[in-house]
Amino acid sequence: MLTVQRPILGITMGDPASIGPEITLKALSDAALYERCCPLVVGDAWVMENAKRFPGIPQLAIHAVSRVEDARFAPGTVDVLNLNAIAPPVELGAVSAAAGDASFRYVTKVIELAMARQVDATVTNAINKEAVNLAGHHFAGHTEIYAHYTHTPHYTMLLCHDQLRVTHVSTHVSLRQACDLVKKDRVLEVIRIAYQACRDLGIAEPTVGVAGLNPHSGENGLFGREEIEEITPAIEQANAEGIHAVGPVPPDTVFAKARGGWYDIVVAMYHDQGHIPLKVIGFVYDAAARKWQSVSGVNITLGLPIIRTSVDHGTAFDQAGKGTATETSLLNAMDYAISFANHRADLK
Repeated sequence: MLTVQRPILGITMGDPASIGPEITLKALSDAALYERCCPLVVGDAWVMENAKRFPGIPQLAIHAVSRVEDARFAPGTVDVLNLNAIAPPVELGAVSAAAGDASFRYVTKVIELAMARQVDATVTNAINKEAVNLAGHHFAGHTEIYAHYTHTPHYTMLLCHDQLRVTHVSTHVSLRQACDLVKKDRVLEVIRIAYQACRDLGIAEPTVGVAGLNPHSGENGLFGREEIEEITPAIEQANAEGIHAVGPVPPDTVFAKARGGWYDIVVAMYHDQGHIPLKVIGFVYDAAARKWQSVSGVNITLGLPIIRTSVDHGTAFDQAGKGTATETSLLNAMDYAISFANHRADLK
């Protein structure tokens, strides 16, 4: 690890045809950010240089490096660990195997750097799953790539927006499969991981709200027995271990209660149960101006031996090259990465 007081963040550029390069430049134009961290973009320097020509993009200097230790970490300069993963030109907003392969290589490289302790935390811009699979890399998403390359069998996704935090029992599977995956051992595992994540964020005694799977949490078996047979036993075991877990809470009220401060974190049973409430409050579209006013929220993979935070939006191919995409989610992801990294440093 390099001898620096600020945590080094490895930031993947995302799909070269996406908004990733331009929102990265917007985020790194904040000079005050460099007082809190040392950002290093992992990608292709020419793509970052090309993004500077888009409307409203800050004209920062691009500093291509081949080693972490050659980075300057100075305001006004964007250090890029240059992988030469894709050759020009790149068609903006288009799905391609070449862009998918490049974005995949950025991710595996930043994982390699973190595992080697050359960076303190990783932050990912969006990749396109279709493009990655076209390139022959058969993963459902970032989470699965990280789990595979860090050899992590037990992990979960955490979404954050302001004070709402949501983890998931399952993510990238069909809804039919998701119901079958609601088992006591997995629910308990996610409760434990969620509790520890709150502790890592400085919450001394977290309260974990556990959502039900069925309407009204099954209504005592009337609408399903998963709450009785799987979720409640997991909650009881968690409480026996000293974790303050509450539920199963009806899914239609658990998130409103969490926003009101009842719970520090929510365990959702499947992907959309957790994603929809986060995106309803984090993604704000201005109908009059016909543009997104805010696209915020952070995606964090818990259970890994390294820190990984991410934007909670897609590649936004329809906005690529227009200079209209917002960097809010990326800045939030960097904030969480810094918090986790500093907490780990304090424990040493």
